[in-house]
Amino acid sequence: MMRRARVAWNGIVTEAEPLDDGRLRLPDGTIVGELDVMWLPPVEPGVIVALGLNYAEHAGELSFVAPKEPLLFFKGKNTLIGHRGRTVRPEGVNMMHYECELAVVIGRPASRVRAERAYDYIFGYTIANDYAVRDYLENYYRPNFRVKNRDRTTPLGPWIVSHEEVGDPMALRLRTYVNGAVVQEGYTGDMIFSIPYLLEYITEFMTLAPGDVILTGTPKGAVNVQPGDEVVAEIERIGRLINYIV
Repeated sequence: MMRRARVAWNGIVTEAEPLDDGRLRLPDGTIVGELDVMWLPPVEPGVIVALGLNYAEHAGELSFVAPKEPLLFFKGKNTLIGHRGRTVRPEGVNMMHYECELAVVIGRPASRVRAERAYDYIFGYTIANDYAVRDYLENYYRPNFRVKNRDRTTPLGPWIVSHEEVGDPMALRLRTYVNGAVVQEGYTGDMIFSIPYLLEYITEFMTLAPGDVILTGTPKGAVNVQPGDEVVAEIERIGRLINYIV
């Protein structure tokens, strides 16, 4: 069982683990407050594979038919930002919204994995908030790079939590709050393509390495966000990922 973060403190990058009082313990035993550190993404992936329209109700709210096979796209590492980071809303856009997603972190080289053995290859899970700028979208079956690859538009964290501690990842509640109000709620069991299915599907044609990440899609509840908003993506048994729009 394991729950850890990556932070910058006193000029170094280090791991941290949570204490019951909300503070953090560093590997050398130093105790620091949550606001005393800069939070970094808890993992440094080589590859980020993301899913579009993996919840039928989300596809429906956007007037699209749910896909019959996974709609995959790549994201760059430039998109990642840590807990309590700031994400820029581009000037002149009409619709930018959050996407609370369960992020799967690969634990060992994965090639041609069978679905029934998928969890043997998973190290753990974290939370992603994969912002989308809909103004730039061409269509949902050819996601535009500008929609999903802008700098610092994918907060990730705060914790990476081991598979053993999370338990069944297909039985988790997701919620998003904007300025304290619940605006999105869903359940990982409603994914069109489950995590074991996705790992088998992806690794049939590409090898995933330790630290690589799969973003599994978001439920319905797309609401426009504005500068000054505080956005919290929450997944039970994993935590709360806080982000600010500027």
